[in-house]
Amino acid sequence: MNLSCFTGYEEHLTICGMTTLTQQQWIYRRQPAGQITAEHYQLVEQQLSTALGDGEVLIEARWFSVDPYMRIGQSSKPTYDTEPHPLNTVQQGAVVAQVLASNAGGFAIGDWVQSYTGWQTHARVHASGLKRIDPELAPVTTALGVLGMPGRTAWFGLTESGKPHAGEVVVVSGAAGAVGSLVVQFAKRHGARVLGIAGGAAKCDWLRIVLDADWAIDYKAYADADTLGAEIKRLTGGVDVYFDNVGGMVTDAIIPLINRRARIVICGQISQYSGGLETPELGPRLLHHMLYQRATIQGMLARDYLHRMDEMIHIVAPWVKAGEIVFEETVIDGFAQLPSALNSLFTGEHRGKLLVKA
Repeated sequence: MNLSCFTGYEEHLTICGMTTLTQQQWIYRRQPAGQITAEHYQLVEQQLSTALGDGEVLIEARWFSVDPYMRIGQSSKPTYDTEPHPLNTVQQGAVVAQVLASNAGGFAIGDWVQSYTGWQTHARVHASGLKRIDPELAPVTTALGVLGMPGRTAWFGLTESGKPHAGEVVVVSGAAGAVGSLVVQFAKRHGARVLGIAGGAAKCDWLRIVLDADWAIDYKAYADADTLGAEIKRLTGGVDVYFDNVGGMVTDAIIPLINRRARIVICGQISQYSGGLETPELGPRLLHHMLYQRATIQGMLARDYLHRMDEMIHIVAPWVKAGEIVFEETVIDGFAQLPSALNSLFTGEHRGKLLVKA
């Protein structure tokens, strides 16, 4: 085996001659009923062999993606996976890493890669489980955001399920998040008029001023679906496309406002994730509006479009490189912060894509 040596850019770690290195992992131990805390995980440390088999690559994680679907996988009831995330295993998730050593063609020491190795600092991975990242195309973190799963979700969810037309009204809930903020911008590029719904005045200002949303509403300023719906109706006159990341009261406010042949895209129900997955709220209660308007509701998952990733990147990457797409990132420092970072997704403490830097 021809195993080259590598000195890490930040840690000055020398692999040459080493047989093991220290690996840290967050092990998922206990199913949460509500909010996620460190008590649901255990931080373990062990020695990882650096010996590589044919086609294997040794990587060190630099950036961890934190996404709402992780909480869905912790439900005790069936979701889009046949079984919940198994206990006593490494928390799953996407990472951006660097190659420390390689015994596989096409991967050189120092290369940036994306993998699905989860919450662990180092991993030995077969080359088939890695995707090279071109740092000249865009910042490497975009592989976890606008040029990764959130971008794929936003692009295909909007264009394939929402099918917006110029002049139509597109409403996006969770509009300041990783997916929602991209949907706002993609919808504007289709010539639509866009209303973004988010929590807090600062996020709404950002939607209007930075993302060029036509309107923005702070849902926290409204006591119930009726008053929220009245304001949406006053601003837009009616809704042609609703891209739903949130569910709950916001969705209750919007469904009575849909226009003829409206399209509702169910991308997420984040208002239900901290407890509602086990004991969901009543509903859906408003399907008569779907009947009256001959509208459609369609759920979408990013995984359904994985085979079309190159198509999305071909369209969106030039916009990113030209600085025409805003892809804000909220970065939390420290591998130890991963459980609290995941919980912060559901408390509205971030804007754009949430990342943890190792």
